[in-house]
Amino acid sequence: MPQGKKRTIKGKQHHRPNKRVKGKKTVKKSFNINKKFHHNRGGTTGKVSDKNEPSNQQPLSEEKEREDQEDEVESSEEENDMEQLLQTFDSKAISKKSLAIDSSEDSMSDDDVVADETCSESEEKDVEDVTISRDLIEKDEIDLENQKEDDNLQDPFARHLFYELSESLLNTVQSSPVSVDTHVLEWPQLGKLQVQIPQDHQNNATVVNCGVIEKKMCAASGGIPLNIPISKCKLESMHIKLQLIENLAKANKSRIPNEEFPFSPLQAEIFSVVNNYQDFYYPHRTFENAEEIRFIYCLHIINHILKTRTKVLHHNARLAKKEDVPEEFRDQGLVRPKILVVVPFRDSAYKIVSYIIDLLITEDKGNVLNKNRFIEEFTGHELTMPKKNPKPEDYEKLFTGNTGDDFRIGITVTKKSLKLFANFYSSDILIASPLGLRTIIGAEGEAERDFDFLASIELLIMDQTEIFLMQNWDHIFHLFNHLHLQPKESHGTDFSRVRTWSLNGWAKYYRQTVIIASIVLPEINTIFNKKCFNYAGKVRCIKSVSVGSICQVFNQLPHVFQKFNADSVAQSMEARFTFFINKIIPQQREPLMKQTLIYISNYFEFVKIRNYFKREDISFVQVCEYSKEGKVARARDMFFHGDAHFMLYTERYHFFNRVRVKGIRHLVFYQPPTFPNFYYEMCNLMQEANMNSKIGSNSNMTVTILYSKYDHNQIAEIVGTERGLKMIQSDRNVHMLVTDGK
Repeated sequence: MPQGKKRTIKGKQHHRPNKRVKGKKTVKKSFNINKKFHHNRGGTTGKVSDKNEPSNQQPLSEEKEREDQEDEVESSEEENDMEQLLQTFDSKAISKKSLAIDSSEDSMSDDDVVADETCSESEEKDVEDVTISRDLIEKDEIDLENQKEDDNLQDPFARHLFYELSESLLNTVQSSPVSVDTHVLEWPQLGKLQVQIPQDHQNNATVVNCGVIEKKMCAASGGIPLNIPISKCKLESMHIKLQLIENLAKANKSRIPNEEFPFSPLQAEIFSVVNNYQDFYYPHRTFENAEEIRFIYCLHIINHILKTRTKVLHHNARLAKKEDVPEEFRDQGLVRPKILVVVPFRDSAYKIVSYIIDLLITEDKGNVLNKNRFIEEFTGHELTMPKKNPKPEDYEKLFTGNTGDDFRIGITVTKKSLKLFANFYSSDILIASPLGLRTIIGAEGEAERDFDFLASIELLIMDQTEIFLMQNWDHIFHLFNHLHLQPKESHGTDFSRVRTWSLNGWAKYYRQTVIIASIVLPEINTIFNKKCFNYAGKVRCIKSVSVGSICQVFNQLPHVFQKFNADSVAQSMEARFTFFINKIIPQQREPLMKQTLIYISNYFEFVKIRNYFKREDISFVQVCEYSKEGKVARARDMFFHGDAHFMLYTERYHFFNRVRVKGIRHLVFYQPPTFPNFYYEMCNLMQEANMNSKIGSNSNMTVTILYSKYDHNQIAEIVGTERGLKMIQSDRNVHMLVTDGK
């Protein structure tokens, strides 16, 4: 091929680099993931120090060998298309004997390892010596582990990642909507499960012709997860790494005491699903089962990383004896990070890392680098709970520990050690908050933005997902819109080791997404339905509410549910506002309806109503998440003494403050509250002890709720699933329930 000729790959043109002029060397500038934060929260510095982060540059001592190999590549242009693809990335030729970028030994070498800031120089020397000796011992163990894994392709990890999609299955997952087979299961702990598997006419893994003599195995469509009873289950059959099995019993603090099997019944069922590498939506999270769930997905995370690492190291050893890279040795993505965990608070990240340490590191073996720095930045800064007028119990449990919401941390994993605060492109696991990700992903047009590290995420876990709505749900959509995009830089990747399906842009069909929440919400459903494309299918728990939160209202009150009609979700916003100003406001402006609090879930709806009240010169005060404390106190005082007819009150303010508003005689929910406990919490404020006896009558109190068919999940949480379904489907637009105050 003539030098400098253009080649087109995936719609983009690249110039093939000209042959290197001998004697001239070029060192490519490495790209640093760490940039200045736009926010600084949680009491820690907003910039991660570069001193703990490894560089992507390769040693100059290898230049001569690389130059010789470039000459060989230039003289063998016709060998295969992948050799040509490598040249288009403007990177140096890859050494035949060089280890893969995913090899954890590379990231833990002398140039990369930075010991904990409190360690002495002698301790750093000990760490290096232990790592070198451990690597020699581990070589035989890795070969033995790989031999077992090569002989056992029933491991869901291998079945899910090792094969390309057949043309039939690819066409199915790329269609919109995706054609699926739906199954309904009933499990003891998870309850009712809906399993959706993309249809594939070739149901099993198949062999397809790729040429005259070459054939390859294609991935099989997903299967129905099997719930194996604990009494009959063996950990070895669950494809858990032996190293982790040894630590399970001690690390799992939620297991039943004196129980031989190290999982609780709930953990066993959740692991049966996630270990099948299918997308999973679990909306039954509570404060009681939170640690059970957190532990089991941490096990899934570290199990996935160790299997990947073992396979890469095994291939490295075998490739050292080969002249080229066969297809079966493709074992990596376009960049190194494989797992992304999104949680709302630093305390949540601290607990996740603690579980990973307990699973991977034993007391007498292994080490954790930068542990003291991690403890300093991810603990402390706790909120002080008031003793007078205490907050609700769920508030105190939620906001325990460090509640900083602007953070991100990269973790590098070896067999028996962890490096915290690793450079993102040297990390296996990323843990971050929505805000922490948004500040680095940035917005279109910003000069300093980066999202290449999201290109090869194989496992995405979102825990406490409903909390993201109270922070900023737009950050979540922004994250999903930047997953699996083509990287702008190579970041030192050996493209001869990149999986073919990743080069083809099919990574999103292999990504497993696990969503953990306490409630079912339309926003979360949208993410699960529209942004999760796993070819293995989806599993969601169907939540049924037998007793709604209205049963916890202790006051004698009439609850009037008023339904309005809308043809779509987008149209429902305008229809709600029109119904509100035409039907509700005229009634509530009557003198008898003084001291009406309007509870608004959405801030943008709050702004719309506030502007309308100003135009109509309606007497009101306002309390929102951006209100200063002094203005909030004044607004509450005016409302209690009847100086203002209405109070506009946002859900996000209530979520973060949980104040007891006094003087409420009439309560209007502009939308059903996001959190069902907020419904009875607001209603229970309407008691005689909180009233101004000089204004109004205790016998004249009402609760009004506006809803449409698109609010069915929130209505079900308030009145129960069965009754809520009847209210949605009924021809009547007004339903009244009365709580007796008992």
